Amino acid sequence: MRTLIENGTVVTASDTFAADVVIEDDRIAALGKDLGRVYAQIERRIDARGKYVIPGGIDVHTHLDMPFGGTTSADDFESGTIAAAHGGTTTLVDFAIQPQGGSLHQGLADWHHKAEGKAAIDYGFHMIVREVTQQSLSEMDDLVKREGVTSFKLFTAYPGVFYVDDASIFRALRKTGENGGLICMHAENGPVIDVLIEEAKARGETAPVWHALTRPPRLEGEASHRVLALAEVARVPLYIVHLSAAEALEQVRMARDRGVRAYAETCPQYLFLDQRNYEEPGFDGSKYVMSPPLRMPGNEQSLWRGLQLDDLQVVSTDHCPFCMKEKRLGENDFSKIPNGAPGVETRLYLTFEGVRSGRISLNRWVQLIATAPAKLFGLHPRKGTLAVGADADVVVWDPEKKHTLSARTHHMRVDYNPYEGREVVGAPTHVLSRGKVIVENGKFTGRKGDGRFLRRGLTAA
Repeated sequence: MRTLIENGTVVTASDTFAADVVIEDDRIAALGKDLGRVYAQIERRIDARGKYVIPGGIDVHTHLDMPFGGTTSADDFESGTIAAAHGGTTTLVDFAIQPQGGSLHQGLADWHHKAEGKAAIDYGFHMIVREVTQQSLSEMDDLVKREGVTSFKLFTAYPGVFYVDDASIFRALRKTGENGGLICMHAENGPVIDVLIEEAKARGETAPVWHALTRPPRLEGEASHRVLALAEVARVPLYIVHLSAAEALEQVRMARDRGVRAYAETCPQYLFLDQRNYEEPGFDGSKYVMSPPLRMPGNEQSLWRGLQLDDLQVVSTDHCPFCMKEKRLGENDFSKIPNGAPGVETRLYLTFEGVRSGRISLNRWVQLIATAPAKLFGLHPRKGTLAVGADADVVVWDPEKKHTLSARTHHMRVDYNPYEGREVVGAPTHVLSRGKVIVENGKFTGRKGDGRFLRRGLTAA
């Protein structure tokens, strides 16, 4: 099967140029001008005149079919990957979880079972490590060398569920120094947050806004400082997930200035929403309960600057949606509201506003949503770029197409949209996964189960 994408403007993280793209089967075969004259037999032509041709988006932070607080996230690997495709994302890396008292291999097997036969786009796994023991440290070696799972997430939050102490974090960092893996950290001071939650509830403070007020930005900054110091002593890279606060970004910037291989992502919700959303009428503020929480207005300016200056390297989503009936589990106790919000479908729509506003360049946009995540998480050059031999994960992006974000039209399996009614400009017209058109003019033309598990290489950090 040979496909020609013609008359478009190719945009990578480093270059912008007019070119055709030839795809043979599942790989990119050529980039150049007037390739329709060079290749005699072409089965499919896509006219990209007036449009950008970019590598498929890579979302390295999702939670599909994930148990949390007595319920499960609304999107499974079928609905979540189809929604991702509609938004121009062609690869995601989800978080498998070590079961309480169980092994890393068991957790990985559980997530393979969740994804196989369902995923519509390619996917990989990180591993959440709940208990750092000699067995789990040994398993980390095995996952890196044999399973293609080369990154591990640890938490300084959620005592009794995911929290691990500093010594355990340091041991895991030392292990990745040996096997080449990458530690991802959820950095908030969980034990102190628990004290603040206990005090708020004792005062009768139960509304959703108290989720934010009991998780102050200084405690994200403190935890970020601490884990970056541990990585500095261990002499290994560290990646901080869903960074939300200027106080945490300051710690990343300072560590990078000291020569620490410090990396971090932020998410669209921290760029486009803020703490005022928790004050929405009724119980609607619960829609925005996520950890870390939304911050005060003005905080987003620091994050945009971090994206501009490469103190933040990636924009991911932390996609972990719960419908309102699940959110209402915490109607009389904010600490029982399931944490998470939808975003896997809207990431490219929203971040392209950064291009339109002049905050970031086209090339920087591609870097943030595709190329940097591919490099940091062992997928480059197979994914994250448009180059001969790379997987033909390609998005044709119309920079003038208008789209209104709404729960009525999105494809995520959740009954609200955090950006309800927001008009965005720029949207995909065609999305290709390994050479197959899986979204065309808003219609899903792919097939569940076509997504492949990706055995990832080592980080380029």
